[in-house]
Amino acid sequence: MDNNKLKNITKKILSKAWATLYEIDYDYQFKDGSWKRSSRESYDRGNGTAILLYNPKKGTVILTRQFRMPAYENDKNDGMSIEACAGAIDKNESPEKTIIRETEEEVGYKIKSAKKVLQAYTSPGAVTEKMFLFVAEYSDAMKINEGGGVEDENEEIEVLELPFDKTLEMMQSGEIQDAKTIILLQYAQINKLLG
Repeated sequence: MDNNKLKNITKKILSKAWATLYEIDYDYQFKDGSWKRSSRESYDRGNGTAILLYNPKKGTVILTRQFRMPAYENDKNDGMSIEACAGAIDKNESPEKTIIRETEEEVGYKIKSAKKVLQAYTSPGAVTEKMFLFVAEYSDAMKINEGGGVEDENEEIEVLELPFDKTLEMMQSGEIQDAKTIILLQYAQINKLLG
């Protein structure tokens, strides 16, 4: 990005509840050399992580199901979302450390490490969040609790162990609509993680 194409950037906080909503005004130089003033709202909730746990021997993956108000607000049929285990990165915590912790809290599996496969912005037109996506093998021996999330974070997470082939069908039917989960499932399919 050529930072010389931006000037007169001003930021105003519109809301600072769960995360911070900014109004950002700026001048941007177009290819023809003209400068145009723009205003955008930018939602800053920090960065996040997600992981696809997979078991090549069983041909299964671990996903979650939980209520998502924004999805419900958009379409009343979409409130319950099937997703890869995920979480927000805490300050002073690496993406890998975060996803190892989230894996234990949300789905009850203790993993020692995870392989980062990519990073991506979730919705760069409105949200600052960059997602760090991981994969890791799991086995039944790694299950240390029932998962379900952290009570004081008002989480109620259902843990799903599903045949990988079934999850691909669920993507096609629209039962799985979460982008990070679709990316991870397609990564697993392209890279033949489950055979």
